[in-house]
Amino acid sequence: MTVVLFAGAFLVCAIPFGLIISKSEGHIDVRKVGSGNIGTTNVARSVGKRAAVLTLLCDLGKGLVCMLVARYAIAAIALSADVSALDHTTLFGTSMSVVYLGCVLGHVFSPYLRFHGGKGIAVGFGAALGLWWPVAVGLLVVFLLFAVPTRYVSLGSVCAAASLPLWCLAFGFPPVSVVPVAVVSVVVIWAHRSNIRKLVNHEERKFSVRHEEKGGPR
Repeated sequence: MTVVLFAGAFLVCAIPFGLIISKSEGHIDVRKVGSGNIGTTNVARSVGKRAAVLTLLCDLGKGLVCMLVARYAIAAIALSADVSALDHTTLFGTSMSVVYLGCVLGHVFSPYLRFHGGKGIAVGFGAALGLWWPVAVGLLVVFLLFAVPTRYVSLGSVCAAASLPLWCLAFGFPPVSVVPVAVVSVVVIWAHRSNIRKLVNHEERKFSVRHEEKGGPR
């Protein structure tokens, strides 16, 4: 059951909404402009605010939906539809952690884009809401603490990713459940490797949004 849900989360979260929305909203292949990433930040810089918000909501939403579907599916099959019994400190919580890993891996290594994709932040946050919402709140706090004062989204993202296993441990996840989320942390930090180099070399761009000219091309 867990393997099936993992595969489903991988395939659903691999849908490249940033690319789809950028082509629809601005007729731009976001892979060929800016950083070349399909995530919210590059969409904001390359296409505009509307496209960025849609990308953020879709990437966040696909992670959350996959986790909620997994939660109800596991509860229905293994727990006689008693969702409240799906405690994150149990074996069932471990299954959810594996599905969480599937969400992020699908987004970062999208089979629809020849196993290239985004960097896993929005989908990881959305999926964390479905995994155990206090963990998502902790990730958001860390992200804001580092991203807002510096305007370096990548810095906030890397720090939030690094804190993920720590939040899970703090909220009572057993070690076996922390292993999949620790893999997520490593994958997300790896996906930001070019940003980390730029941060070290003081070359990273601060967050900005493309301002579309009135009456300009769509």
